[in-house]
Amino acid sequence: MPEIRLQQKQTTLLSAQQILSSQLLQLPLLNLEERIFEELQENPLLELVEERKDIAGDLPDVPDTHDDEEMFDSEERFRKSSLKERNDPPLPGEAAEGRLNFTHESAPKDRFFQAVQHDSFYEQLLRQLALHEDVGPREGKIALEILGNLDGDGYFTDGFEVIIESLQLEGIEVRKSELELMLRKIQFLDPPGIAARDLRERLLVQIEFFRTRYEPATYEMARRILSGHYDDFLHRRYAKLLKKLDEPAERVESAISAIAALDPHPGVFHDEGGHYITPDFLVTYENGELTAVLNDRSALSVRITDRYQDLLKNRQSLKEDKKFIRQNLNRAKEFTSAIETRRQTLLKVIEALMHRQYAFFISGPEQLVPLGMKIIAADTGLDISTISRAVNGKYVQTSFGVFELKYFFSAGLSTDEGDDLSNKIIRQYIAEMVESEDHNNPMSDDAMTELLMKRGVHIARRTVAKYREQMQIPVARLRKKIF
Repeated sequence: MPEIRLQQKQTTLLSAQQILSSQLLQLPLLNLEERIFEELQENPLLELVEERKDIAGDLPDVPDTHDDEEMFDSEERFRKSSLKERNDPPLPGEAAEGRLNFTHESAPKDRFFQAVQHDSFYEQLLRQLALHEDVGPREGKIALEILGNLDGDGYFTDGFEVIIESLQLEGIEVRKSELELMLRKIQFLDPPGIAARDLRERLLVQIEFFRTRYEPATYEMARRILSGHYDDFLHRRYAKLLKKLDEPAERVESAISAIAALDPHPGVFHDEGGHYITPDFLVTYENGELTAVLNDRSALSVRITDRYQDLLKNRQSLKEDKKFIRQNLNRAKEFTSAIETRRQTLLKVIEALMHRQYAFFISGPEQLVPLGMKIIAADTGLDISTISRAVNGKYVQTSFGVFELKYFFSAGLSTDEGDDLSNKIIRQYIAEMVESEDHNNPMSDDAMTELLMKRGVHIARRTVAKYREQMQIPVARLRKKIF
């Protein structure tokens, strides 16, 4: 007979409302708009709010005295004086000369949000090809097929047979000579070297593309090295190379320096899926006040229409109709509540970031301080997982550029003064040291560690090596000047 036992077990069950709120929170702004319009099409009880004058927290209502139709219907700011006064001591960087401002204005002034466009790599190359007089629709399809068969680093390794077969399926007959010509055109687009079949061909294309930068003798020597002595160059057998070339060392050095300056990985070769980055916030510093302005596109919302209320009240309405309306009414309430929850969460996060990264918004990225999501979670009263969803894919426009919110989170190391320094700043220090080093005697990781220690940064050599590798900076041996 089976044994029966009582057992206590703690589980976490998320409601449909919590799941929806979590899903909407992690959506970037443009994806949120798509999601809202999808819901509008599916749920007849929802309608788009054309203009909102929302208030965050304890902000008072402000009458709308403007009817200007702008890209952003309203601006939402946060004024510290309108919220509960903080009794906490000022955070690092928050001094008497600056204040955090949080206010609400229903009519935008001279502020605007700059949407940042990112075209895909394909689009950039095809746009350049379209400027060629001998490239028409047919040639464009051939070029698109070639670009679609490049590997992750932009090399063409599949061979022409694959391209020919693919184009035949589209009803396009093409000869190898045509493909060779188109491949050559693509290789000489900007950045040059895309669609090369190997590194040697890529370097040859680039040295040809930039030939006007060099002295004729340097250009010819570089081509000679790549064409006939590539293996010696690749394995840094410079003594053997000098002997084979039988040329002055200065000329060979100049040619090798020219080749070494070429880019083995031209462009960022991955499809970024051409898109716009639309910032959720604009943070400005004017007249001693730090101000956060909410992009009202992120306040794009919906409301429940009252067109179906009479059907619910009418006793003669069909039961099926009432059931349909009630189901969609509950769904509409959950969706509108999730939209508002998302919005309020983002407001809490940007306010907390402005407090903790005050010096960054005033002076720039060099003032970034180490910050963990646990701190923002404690400041806002939200879970760390909620903070992670809130900052991912959300952007803020500042005087120093557009930054994703998760940029403001980084680990740090202590200094002699007892302060914490962001690892992003340490990476900047390492890059500056490499840039200013003696190329005849480049700095080792130990030497950079020692210099950082002199600056008061407590860091281990292996940490310096890790940061250097993350920035794709070669070791000292490979940075040494050849001759």
